Amino acid sequence: MLLLVGLGNPGTKYAGNRHNIGFMALEAIARRHNIAPWRRRFQGVAVEGTIGGKKVLLLLPGTYMNESGRAVSEAVGFYKLSVGDVIVFHDELELTPFKVRVKAGGGNAGHNGLRSISAHIGNEYRRVRLGIGHPGDKKLVEHYVLQDFAKDEWLGVETLCDLVADNVSLLIDGKDSSFQNKIHLAMAAKGFGDDKEKPDA
Repeated sequence: MLLLVGLGNPGTKYAGNRHNIGFMALEAIARRHNIAPWRRRFQGVAVEGTIGGKKVLLLLPGTYMNESGRAVSEAVGFYKLSVGDVIVFHDELELTPFKVRVKAGGGNAGHNGLRSISAHIGNEYRRVRLGIGHPGDKKLVEHYVLQDFAKDEWLGVETLCDLVADNVSLLIDGKDSSFQNKIHLAMAAKGFGDDKEKPDA
């Protein structure tokens, strides 16, 4: 089994925030693959299903972003998973909006959700980094990520989440580069192509 985790903050107050794009992506995956119903489990909501013939557990932690690792470690312990069985979908300041990059391990770039998960289960899980852009000044970051996406960004957000859902079976098969490239090409074809993000560290 693979554990797919979307990062965000619970509650309607945060639902449209940039910080919640991980929740949005996971909800799109559940819809696309008819995985339901969500139930209260592992200090959040979770649902089991099958994608591409493989068993998956989708988890949205209800612990608030900074304590995401508590929920993730509970699910990992329950199913006796390894850190390599975990894929985390999260917002990424260092990528331009609507870009996606997949990486295993590495630094947390100040992301408190990732920091919490790494503290609880180790660092070598896969991360699906969903670009939200950077406000340009470190002091503005907290306000920026807890703001809703702007009206003119929503089409890009929905398109990206739908493409993640369409192609997630590649990710589940370990074909991270193919997953990334398919989304990149499809987004560019829909007019969202932009290669100005900073290179990976």
